[in-house]
Formats: sequence, C-alpha cells, structure tokens
Amino acid sequence: MRPHEAHEISRELRVRRMDENGVGLALEWAAAEGWNPGRHDASCFYAADPYGFFLADLDGEPVGCISAVAYDAAFGFLGLYIVKPSYRGRGFGLKLWDTAMAYMGTRNVGLDGVVAQQDNYKKSGFKLAYRNMRYQGTGGGAEPAGLVELSSVSFDEICRYDATVFPAPRARLLRRWIDQPGAVALGVLSGQSLAGYGVARPSRTGFRIGPLFADAAHIAGALFEGLSSRLRGEPIFLDTTEANPRSADLAQRYGMEPMFETARMYTDGVPAGRSDRCFGLTSLEIG
Repeated sequence: MRPHEAHEISRELRVRRMDENGVGLALEWAAAEGWNPGRHDASCFYAADPYGFFLADLDGEPVGCISAVAYDAAFGFLGLYIVKPSYRGRGFGLKLWDTAMAYMGTRNVGLDGVVAQQDNYKKSGFKLAYRNMRYQGTGGGAEPAGLVELSSVSFDEICRYDATVFPAPRARLLRRWIDQPGAVALGVLSGQSLAGYGVARPSRTGFRIGPLFADAAHIAGALFEGLSSRLRGEPIFLDTTEANPRSADLAQRYGMEPMFETARMYTDGVPAGRSDRCFGLTSLEIG
C-alpha cells in the first residue's frame, strides 16, 4: 500500500486503536503476506506501546492496520502497514498512515519497507539509511563453550547492553521478548557485564533469531552457534543489516541463503547507537 494514494475515503471508514487481540489479527494478516511473524509477537509488540496500534474498520469490518510504536519522546517505529487485498487502492492506507504519523508527532521515525516503495515513503519525509537482508538456514551444530542462559543475567544489565545498540529504551518489550514461550535466549559475559546476547523466537515457520547483539564478530558467531544448536533441523531466519556488513558475513559463513531485502528509512537521519554491535535485527515490524 502506498502512503500517497489519493482516493476518496468512504464515510463509514473509522480508524481506532487496537487492543492486544487486534494486534493478533494484524499479525494474521502479516502471516498471509508471507512475513512469518513470531507466534507470540502480539503480546510482545503490544507491551512495547499499548497506544501505538491502529485498525481501520469499514462498516464494522476490519480492512487495514498499522503500528506506530513510540519508544520514547524522541524515537518511534512504523510497521504492520497492511490493507486487505480486496480493499486496496481506495485510500484506506492513507488514512491509516496519517493517523500513525500524527501519533508519532515530532519523533524521529524509522521503518523497514520494501525497496520498491522507497520513493513513496520519501514523499512522506523518509530518507534511505541502508538496506537489510533476511537470510534463511537450518538449525543444528554443537553448542560452544562460554554461553550463559540469558535468564541468569540481571534484567537491568540486559537493558543496559541493549541500549548501547537500540536507539531508545525498550524494557517493556524486552521483558516479554526474552521470556516468551518456546524462545531460546543466550548471553556472553565479560566479567559481570554482557558482551553480547541473542534470542531465537518461535515463528509461524521455524524460528527467527533477533536481536543478535555482540561486541565482536566471534562473540556473535558463538551466540549464533548456541542458538542454532538448540534448534536442530528447524528453519531459522536472521535479519541482517548493511549498517553492520559483518552481519551478512556471519549469515553467509553459516550457510544461510538470502530471501529478500528491505529499505531502512528514517525521517530525521540514522539515530545514535552501536550499529557495529548489531548482527541481527529484533524485528522488521518494530525495529
């Protein structure tokens, strides 16, 4: 759906905030689009910002959605921008887009969009920062020494380390993310401090690895091997980023194959953060 389609909006169209069940519906649509969302993404996403999910109703029938997660007063992220196929081309997406952007206010806003839609997002003030690539492989191998269960690390330390990479605090998301059913979460310690951590969450197909944050490539590799070893025979997916070219190197080193790419764009430039520590994005939907 293009943000600048100029079509008449039906008088019966209403945009309202979604509850957690509504987010679940949006993720069903995302699954139908082939995005392979996590099985427990609804509760995790909703925890990040309960006010940032919007649904378009046409005469009471849900026809579209968008997420606009406001992490703090300075940074937000757009995602889950979907209009049901039979309702596209009628301007419903524009109404959702305008609602989400109004909610974002003056924040620097990021998104991951399909590369072909870059020009349309540019018309709304977004600028290309870099591209991200999803890779697919198969779990297996041996778990290396030196890893710890992330549950043994203090939550404050996890949040501290995460904040060196991600441009805004996201404790509410992280608490749900690392504890979600079926997830594997591992860390590497340097003394009492994290030197990296990774999470693999169950998705509609296989497991998606992310975030995968580490001080160095060899630490990211050890975390990847540890996660992969717990997922033997399962399809695994990793969203790498051009902001850290070593992330794609890691995926290729472990025999993963590229699937598709997205364009990471921001309204106000690339935010601060240690992109060199990012070997796997958390989620294309929420940053």
